[in-house]
Amino acid sequence: MDKQSINLTSAEIGTLWTEYINGTAIYIVNKYMASIIEDKKTKDLFDKALQIFENQKNQIASFLEFEGFPVPIGFTDKDLHKGRERLFSDIFCLHYLHIMTSHGLLGHISSLGSSVRKDLRDFYDTCDTEGKLIFQESIELLLEKGHFQRTPYFYPEAGPSFISGSSFLDGHFSDQRPLAATEIASLSFNIKKKIMEKTLSIGFSQAAQSKKVRKFLKATQKNADKQIQSLGKILHQDNLPVPMSWESEVTMSRHSPFSDKLMLYHIGFLLQTSQAYHGAALAVAMRSDLVLHYEQIILKNLSITKDWFDLMTKNRWLEQPPLAPDRERIAKGK
Repeated sequence: MDKQSINLTSAEIGTLWTEYINGTAIYIVNKYMASIIEDKKTKDLFDKALQIFENQKNQIASFLEFEGFPVPIGFTDKDLHKGRERLFSDIFCLHYLHIMTSHGLLGHISSLGSSVRKDLRDFYDTCDTEGKLIFQESIELLLEKGHFQRTPYFYPEAGPSFISGSSFLDGHFSDQRPLAATEIASLSFNIKKKIMEKTLSIGFSQAAQSKKVRKFLKATQKNADKQIQSLGKILHQDNLPVPMSWESEVTMSRHSPFSDKLMLYHIGFLLQTSQAYHGAALAVAMRSDLVLHYEQIILKNLSITKDWFDLMTKNRWLEQPPLAPDRERIAKGK
């Protein structure tokens, strides 16, 4: 059977729509960063990433149009204010590219897992291959510049061992066990994501035009800082280093290179993706204090995301994804 005669499923349409919206938001930020970066190697890597997504965006639009679905507006050059003062340093831009590429890789794999039609599977497989190329090169460049932050080291034990009792789960008493390697990995990973969220919130709050948007961004900045401190304290208790912050990589500029719509959406995107990472960390946490910390973070982020949704919809900035047919409404229309 011709692959083009097989209609895309709701899951396949949904992933294409999501990839387009999120991809165009990050693309515009990357486009701005490419325009201000002074380091040649970093700029070349951004230019490569921009070209890759330009091709992906056109392919996603083709898939949707062929199925008769409207292509989302997403984010365009209208959301980019050219000629504005530099808001971020070269090094922060490189960290941004690295972390957003890791988000993209997870998104491509999730989309691939939801796809059945071969042309769509081939597309996401190519997206994954291209994303891994940028991911690898961004790590190499961060290492070369001495700015890649590894997770903490510790020394190996003599051999394998087994959990001997329920005390392994206890995290609220002075004799609690040290953190497990799996827990350290999740803590470091989530702190890095929160540092990115906090740094962008600082820069965006300086530049936002709307008072309500600025107020929300300042709130997300404070919340991210509290969560960084909360998770960092757990690492400190085991004398483990906490990932360094990037606040100093934000300039003093108050001139926005982006629309308020884009900046607000971007922070919402980070809030929503962080919920998946917190959930994954919760799943591997075996110490009760860690479980409590992640549960509290998830609940707080749900509350903040509700405020984000209200602000986005009030300004009519949130595009509606394709909906299932409303059978009751259709029947009433007879």
